[in-house]
Amino acid sequence: MYDVIIIGAGPGGMTAGIYAARAGYKTMILETGAPGGQASTTETIENYPGFPGGVSGPELMMKFYEQTVSFGVEMDFQHVTSIEAEGNIKKVSAGDTTYEAQSIIIASGARPRVLGVKGEGKLRGKGVSYCATCDGFFFKDREVAVVGGGDTAIEEALYLTKICSKVTVIHRRGELRATKIVQDRALKNEKINFIWDSVVDGIIGENSLTALSLHNVKTQERELLKVDGVFIFVGYIPNSDYLPSSISLDQWGYVLADDHLQTNIPGVFTVGDIRQKNLRQVATAVGDGAAVITALDKYFADKGGES
Repeated sequence: MYDVIIIGAGPGGMTAGIYAARAGYKTMILETGAPGGQASTTETIENYPGFPGGVSGPELMMKFYEQTVSFGVEMDFQHVTSIEAEGNIKKVSAGDTTYEAQSIIIASGARPRVLGVKGEGKLRGKGVSYCATCDGFFFKDREVAVVGGGDTAIEEALYLTKICSKVTVIHRRGELRATKIVQDRALKNEKINFIWDSVVDGIIGENSLTALSLHNVKTQERELLKVDGVFIFVGYIPNSDYLPSSISLDQWGYVLADDHLQTNIPGVFTVGDIRQKNLRQVATAVGDGAAVITALDKYFADKGGES
């Protein structure tokens, strides 16, 4: 029996774990993969306070992990398949084990959105990737494409210019959505080429990717772009599939919570990228993880006062 089980070991989940353990709560974190979530696959994080020269995502997340376990937080690397959220005793099923706790913090984050076009699934890992930091090395001195126009897409395109001979950014609009400082770097980089107003409607190759089928949404023209790899950054899908229908989600599957990070179920809270909010960054996830302890304290105080 735990006081709190945290589902997900991203920045928000691990921060919540640190605060909960320091407050004296017996705490368990369940994580499917490596600690750090998306942050652990980011080459350089420039906007996290305290690191004026930036810090690598894996390095920062390993520090989070070391600090979390140093406070006595238990960590188990299993995939959570379901939870029973209602009642005073919550149950979390992961692998062959069912854990029990008095409260749950949902911190399972989000995963990259796929394009859903022909050839994408077949060639995943054979030229199709969703993580430049993970797979960029395999395309050293080769030509690749990046799909997307937000901060993540353009930051990853810039990273790939250090490895690849040429990077073509494909964006469905006529201008980027990335912040100005990131845009300026990309537009000035001689290794980056842009194809505007276009979408990928097919990924071509037998045993490995050889070309992309592009469709210009304005002119309706089609073309083939020969590349050795494509990195797709077109948004994220919240990892909320395992949650029961009793927990309120928005239309995209993000968890709804009040200002105190409390969901509609008493004793169930949410932090980080899975929560419905305007900005998803390491700093905001950490803020959630720190803030949730106040709501957790109140929940236990109120529960202790029940007759």
